[in-house]
Amino acid sequence: MNNLSRRSFGRLVKVCAVAGVAMASLGTATQEVAAFERVDGGKILVIAGRQPVSTLDPSIKYNASIRSLQQALYDALVKYDGNPPEVKPWLAESWEQSEDGKTWTFNLVKNAKFHSGNPVNAEAIKYSFTRTLELKQGPSWMLSDFLKPEGIVVVDDYTVQFNLEKPYAAFLSFIPWWYIMDPAVVNAHVEDDDYGQKWMTENEAGSGPYTLKRFDQGTLYEVARVKDYWKGDGGSNIEGIVYKLVRETSAQRAALIRGEADIVLDLSPDEFEQVAKADGIKTSTEPALTAFGLKFNTQGKYMSDKNLRKAVAYAFDYDALVSIFNGNAVLQTSPFTDDIKGKIDVPGIPRHDMEKAKEYLAKSQWPDGGIELEYVYVQGLEIERLMGLVLIDKLKGLNITVKMVPLTWPNLVARGSSAETSADMMAIFATPVSTDPDAVAYQYHPESWGKYYGTHFYENPKVTELIEKARYTTDWEERAPMYAEIQKLIVEDQPEIFGMMRKRLIAYRDYVTGFSYTPVRMTSEIDYYGLGIGK
Repeated sequence: MNNLSRRSFGRLVKVCAVAGVAMASLGTATQEVAAFERVDGGKILVIAGRQPVSTLDPSIKYNASIRSLQQALYDALVKYDGNPPEVKPWLAESWEQSEDGKTWTFNLVKNAKFHSGNPVNAEAIKYSFTRTLELKQGPSWMLSDFLKPEGIVVVDDYTVQFNLEKPYAAFLSFIPWWYIMDPAVVNAHVEDDDYGQKWMTENEAGSGPYTLKRFDQGTLYEVARVKDYWKGDGGSNIEGIVYKLVRETSAQRAALIRGEADIVLDLSPDEFEQVAKADGIKTSTEPALTAFGLKFNTQGKYMSDKNLRKAVAYAFDYDALVSIFNGNAVLQTSPFTDDIKGKIDVPGIPRHDMEKAKEYLAKSQWPDGGIELEYVYVQGLEIERLMGLVLIDKLKGLNITVKMVPLTWPNLVARGSSAETSADMMAIFATPVSTDPDAVAYQYHPESWGKYYGTHFYENPKVTELIEKARYTTDWEERAPMYAEIQKLIVEDQPEIFGMMRKRLIAYRDYVTGFSYTPVRMTSEIDYYGLGIGK
């Protein structure tokens, strides 16, 4: 190792060993570094993000940072890849669906093994799906209406069968989110019938391209590449990856420009614009499936009035959404985001028009305004705070005031759990986890009230009927018109302000190789598989 690389890695260790000193340490570098290296010369890729990893357990929780690490440590039967995204074989080399749509049979690869050395077989598939269903957390909601543990059948060592209670067209599209765990390893760490949850929070039992090396909560998380990974190296030439927390975007920018980080996530729009102009930097600004909008409490005192909802929707400044992101956003033209199968551009979706806003207000129960609407948002999210200021400014023209209430994410979720406690308006970034339209449509079903982005407590019997019929219909030619009608009906009812799809604001050094994009990923989610360093 040359002296520069040795000094650089020493700085990394120092920064990551002590929580809270990252920002100060990142500003000390005076020379550009190509990559961090171990003492033995192996290259380490460094990612600087702002979201901590609260758990590694695939059955319990997911968000962008958790998902990136889970995807590195675990494998699923199938995987999303490409743009447009497609479901590709992974642990399953092939699969087939029965004519009635209720039975799915997966044929497994025979060379996959867990990090323990145990084979990834049909029993492991059954165990992993059963564990997630029984814990009723994380991704369980995706399939729990259709799949029960007793419906999972081991046909032979490398064949597993899923017998659904009802045909479900979106079944395959959710499978990439269900990771496979080593039963022997998990069961060895069960305490008081907890399914191994305590141990799995900071440990792993996977078969993925990386193993867990360090889990320093609130500071850094390090994974080491599996040299004999059953799927191959994917073109990777690194020893491992360090994901470190850097809370301030200005510190992230400085780290990237100086070469102290190879990839940075969740940059503010202004910081992103700065790094995009720097030498040696590449950026990713592809659109994501994530939509940002304002959910109305359609069961509440004020927003139960559709005319009032329409008035607020037309008063809103949609151009402000795009300008806040310095142009790195696209306005929604439907409740469905782009890349959702069956998405249409709905005619007449509101745009800023104060005359129409006043016309709808005049037809409401409060024709002269004179009311105060509560707007809640996640504390610390500057984008959502700025949206509140836009609301305050624009609704003045309707003689409506806005009370802004910042809440921690857990408190916001608690407020949105019932129509009685939910605010008049709630800022939500909603990320579909599938390209199937049911992944979006179902949030407008009464079963989603208070969960899965259903904080608008929306109900339209016709929409509910169409959602039920469409999700059980396997023929796409029959489903497509149903979803077109669903989108039109939802826009007409205006249960929310349909806002924008923000683009990913990810920046990385130009020597980083293997960076891939697919729309299904969350806005700051990265697939570690295949990442490398080109020089």
